[in-house]
Amino acid sequence: MRRFYLAPLHAYQYISRLLPASCRYYPSCSEYAKWQFTFNRPDKAFVQTTLRILRCNQLFEGGIDYPIIPYHPPRLICPQPDFLNIHYWFYPKEAGYFYVIKNYESNSLSLRGLKP
Repeated sequence: MRRFYLAPLHAYQYISRLLPASCRYYPSCSEYAKWQFTFNRPDKAFVQTTLRILRCNQLFEGGIDYPIIPYHPPRLICPQPDFLNIHYWFYPKEAGYFYVIKNYESNSLSLRGLKP
């Protein structure tokens, strides 16, 4: 189900690389939507993405606006150092809710075939 929502976002991001950047927020609205659909239910992600796109205009200041998601960390984590590749950081906001922050260094290292 996530692929159904993420496929148009990937296509839009591919096409938008040819155009100048025009989003007033960081991360961009399409990246925000991608993170929302990755970590939230589709209905909630759709509402949050729509509200974000409606705020992306000259009437609002813009700035940094990370997605906020409910997240319950697993009880037992036993990472293997060789296989550890962190793509997202979850920064606590309030009880049970976290900001999603992408680790861009992990993508650049994994794309080049290097180990972190």
